[in-house]
Amino acid sequence: MKVIVLGAGIVGVTSAYQLAKAGHEVTVIDRQPGPALETSFANAGEVSFGYCSPWAAPGIPMKAMKWLFMQHAPLILRPKVDMAMLSWMAQMLRNCTAARYALNKSRMLRLADYSRISLAALREETGISYDERMQGTLQLFRTEAQLDASAKDVNALAADGIPYEVLDPEGCIRVEPALKHVRDKIVGGLLTPKDETGDCFKFSNVLAKKAETLGVRFNYGSIIRGLDVEGGRVRGVVTAHGTLQADAVVVALGSFSPLLVRPQDIRLPVYPVKGYSLTIPITDATRAPESTVMDETYKIAITRLGDRIRVGGMAEISGYTNDLGERRRLTLQHSVTDLFPGGDVSKASFWSGLRPMTPDGTPVIGPTKVKGLYLNTGHGTLGWTMSCGSARVITDLVSGRKPEIDATDLAVARYA
Repeated sequence: MKVIVLGAGIVGVTSAYQLAKAGHEVTVIDRQPGPALETSFANAGEVSFGYCSPWAAPGIPMKAMKWLFMQHAPLILRPKVDMAMLSWMAQMLRNCTAARYALNKSRMLRLADYSRISLAALREETGISYDERMQGTLQLFRTEAQLDASAKDVNALAADGIPYEVLDPEGCIRVEPALKHVRDKIVGGLLTPKDETGDCFKFSNVLAKKAETLGVRFNYGSIIRGLDVEGGRVRGVVTAHGTLQADAVVVALGSFSPLLVRPQDIRLPVYPVKGYSLTIPITDATRAPESTVMDETYKIAITRLGDRIRVGGMAEISGYTNDLGERRRLTLQHSVTDLFPGGDVSKASFWSGLRPMTPDGTPVIGPTKVKGLYLNTGHGTLGWTMSCGSARVITDLVSGRKPEIDATDLAVARYA
């Protein structure tokens, strides 16, 4: 079939690669001059198959109220008259129950574990390199309350057979030796040893080149105007340069996906939640993390990427804005220098991106009521983590095959 993939971020590129492998004629359309130049550009670098949880969880509404007044707040809310924002927040609050948290986390872990297998297979078949490491994620607790609260995550990991280890401070230092300099600041940690790290931008660019060798055409610098739909079936994509015909269209536009499908009366509850990152050159390897350390207090990930440290986090609900606030930079600097003192943050590059979040934390992958129109979006902070598995799921669905994992509860129909 002729398949058009909309979006050349990590989700779009992996989808295009798998679709081409399946024998389809694939074209990718993106407004940027190259792949992975928006949300995938400088994300936290985590490939978190085990550290994988919905933001909507029991107790989050009360925690959120406290976070809003912290000096280095993990959550920033800029309320505005925006019905999409209000609707998304209301739906998220409804998911903050123990039952829905368990259901949503189970969905996420299922897809994340499949993505782990898919990424490993892709590495083996392509030899792709992207500053990858396979040394796990250490969720670091500064208080006993944080350590106690991790019990629900431990139970979910155990239920799904995901390896984990609860560590005391000495165990944390064994995993991340540089933490010996701040031994008095930590009470314990939760290690998910199957987690990985890597540069999402590097991966996307190398995989895009490999996709081109399979025949994928990338139309960069192309503005998408809308979908060409006739008789309840998608016929193509309208761009600023004309209409491209297709048998199937996969929407992988991240936070902008809802805007494209709304004229087709598809209500896609994906909303942008802005995150920030710093990329810092390593000047002393003995004071740098080995893999990813997740600072639970500030919800900030500190990740080793080759000769750099990527510090990423925060959740700013402010609509489609991409400004860089100095206060957000200071929060990232505070977390990384507090746990890994000695780095030169004056040489850091500062970035922000819009994460496409669903109210329940689970991405939307599957068909829509418009025949031939598919969604692969809403991965939130886990687009890098879930991309390879999501790509295989959407490829199976487009190809008329049953996916290797249960994907029925990932489709947009769950919001109907």
